[in-house]
Amino acid sequence: MNFAQHHLIREFRVTLPMSVEEYHVGQLWSVAQVSKNETGGGEGVEVIENVPFDMKSNAPNPPLQAAGKTFTKGQYTHKIYHLSQKVPTFIRILAPKGSLEIHEKAWNAYPYCRTVITNPSYMGDKFYVIIESFHAPDNGNTPNIHGLSGRDLSHRTVVKLDIANDKVMSKDYKPEWDPCLVGSPKAGRAPLPKDKTGEWMNQVSPVMTCYKVVKVWFKWFGLQNRMESFAMSQYNRLFLNFHRQVVCWVDNFYGMTMEDIRRIESETKEKLDQQRQEDGLRGMTATDEDK
Repeated sequence: MNFAQHHLIREFRVTLPMSVEEYHVGQLWSVAQVSKNETGGGEGVEVIENVPFDMKSNAPNPPLQAAGKTFTKGQYTHKIYHLSQKVPTFIRILAPKGSLEIHEKAWNAYPYCRTVITNPSYMGDKFYVIIESFHAPDNGNTPNIHGLSGRDLSHRTVVKLDIANDKVMSKDYKPEWDPCLVGSPKAGRAPLPKDKTGEWMNQVSPVMTCYKVVKVWFKWFGLQNRMESFAMSQYNRLFLNFHRQVVCWVDNFYGMTMEDIRRIESETKEKLDQQRQEDGLRGMTATDEDK
């Protein structure tokens, strides 16, 4: 796929009270958990592939580069998201039946990961989302960790998300997912302070930041700006909610190894197939107020 050069671009920075190594396990454990929470009633996540990659097998193009380094091996995943009830109403009206399947291909060479999201069956080269993530042991103040240049750098908007103080939608809020209420007894960490200043990011140890550059391209006459803005608002919501959950779930994955995670991922694939066929609709849907 040839990617356009005039996409909407935003860099989200999410600082967390954990180490880069801990987040590696925690992110994967949490993705498996969220996938189960979002799958049911014919909707949700289908895992097609989850295999290693190197420069000879399942290699990314272009190569993975960030923070002045090139990453040549890791884990490749291909997922399909079935989303007929998880997009705005006006898109469901316009899109033909069966077209709302989103393909996600990801190359995870941690601490760097590239994710490419497309809709090959309907939008083709008129739609994509590219997410490039780098995870660094800092508090979110590195100015250009992805080495952006040209138009991408000049048009980039930086958004710093505060998992303790940023407001979440009322329908997304649960006390058990509030890092100002939930600490980690296993890791010896107290809940975060809710002080509106974000100063906790400069005080906690360990600390790390997820730097996520998101590029959105949606070429559809009359809807391009609206859909690109909608997509960015959804990623803001997704990243904030997901990382609040990761911090609150630390005791569930604390001390796990990557071998534990691969076993959980295998079990999750089977569970997702079952839930998608048998269970009712679950998780975060796109309603009119999300437009």
